[in-house]
Amino acid sequence: VAPDRLRFDFSHMKPMILKDISDEIGMHESTLSRVSNSKLILTELGVMPLKNFFSASISGSENSELHAASAVRETIKNLISKGIEIIFESGIGDGIHVGDQTFIDLGAKPVSRESCFSDAEIILTPSPIDDHEVKQIAGGKTLMGMVNPFDNQELLKNLCDSNINLVSMEFVPRITRAQKMDVLSSQANLAGYVAVIESSSLLSSAMPMMMTAAGTLKPARVFVIGVGVAGLQAIATAKRLGARVEAFDTRDVVEEQVQSLGAKFVKIDLGETGETSQGYAKELTDEQLAKQKELQSKVCERSDIVITTAQLFGRPAPRIIDNSTIKKMKRGSVVLDMAVESGGNVEGSKVDEIVEVDGVKIVGISNLASKVAGHASYALSNNFNNWLLEFYDEESKNIRFDFEDEIISSSVLVFDGEVKNERFK
Repeated sequence: VAPDRLRFDFSHMKPMILKDISDEIGMHESTLSRVSNSKLILTELGVMPLKNFFSASISGSENSELHAASAVRETIKNLISKGIEIIFESGIGDGIHVGDQTFIDLGAKPVSRESCFSDAEIILTPSPIDDHEVKQIAGGKTLMGMVNPFDNQELLKNLCDSNINLVSMEFVPRITRAQKMDVLSSQANLAGYVAVIESSSLLSSAMPMMMTAAGTLKPARVFVIGVGVAGLQAIATAKRLGARVEAFDTRDVVEEQVQSLGAKFVKIDLGETGETSQGYAKELTDEQLAKQKELQSKVCERSDIVITTAQLFGRPAPRIIDNSTIKKMKRGSVVLDMAVESGGNVEGSKVDEIVEVDGVKIVGISNLASKVAGHASYALSNNFNNWLLEFYDEESKNIRFDFEDEIISSSVLVFDGEVKNERFK
């Protein structure tokens, strides 16, 4: 057998057998043993160990504001039970108060950030990676995670040029089978909860109605604009805190959902509206947007808290509250812009700042879900885990990239050196 075509799995062979093989191919036994122990591919010797494992690495984020981790104890345990070797960036659990030893006890191995990119078949990341980190990943491997592709198209180009596959979890389709992988929904759900908690902490009054010896304290009035996943959770949380809640959405079909949570749906006739096939609200015309601003302004005037959630997938957020509305609001009221990172729904909102205009606090907080990092990590890691195990083939120990599958065709943006999604070509 020609040495450059020979492949062996030496991981469990005894020294006597190693000697026989070394004699057969003319390689010293110590070299053969070293190949076996380290699983190195020694191409210069023409010998490669047979692939009998699949490895995944779990990296952290370079963003200091992002405390959520892309792995928790339960998901690492699940992956290892499937025979997947796990390495993780040392300190990945610091933001959720989980030490390396917890993961080590499960069988995972702590490594440097650099090794996370160089030493595994698939790399899981909670945020986009830098260009120099792309260079540490070998061709043919896969990067999977939250990469914000619309704002990081240079990353897609670099991955394509380096023949690195990319799974963008933001592009998991909103279909029943993929609900367990939907990172946008799971994180938006937590963000809606945090938005209410953060807003209420800035009020000078309590949220619920209270009967006291000094008299009756009126409940806070909360107005939620946009009734997607985040908006529904904001409504539910505000109601649980005892507030009086109103909500508006351009899609009339959500009225029943709002009412089921005990809130009042504000009706504004904008003419023909609707939603996309993925469940997002369609972009309004300039005339519709002007009418929405005018009529919702009256609700803002009587509200103590206004929470805006309106976002357009892949496009800047619509501006739905301007200074003219803010100047009509009560002093001491709070406006929290959940879309501040994508351009903002509120005029004057700034990322990670509280701006005060005529006594009204305009709040912009990035990575809202990260404020509850423990649950954000649990949800995120389960979403990643569900995608990976859906397409991991235990027999071949590899990912099945079947582009006839709707989830693969939607979420895999780069494959085999080619951009697959038409939006980024």
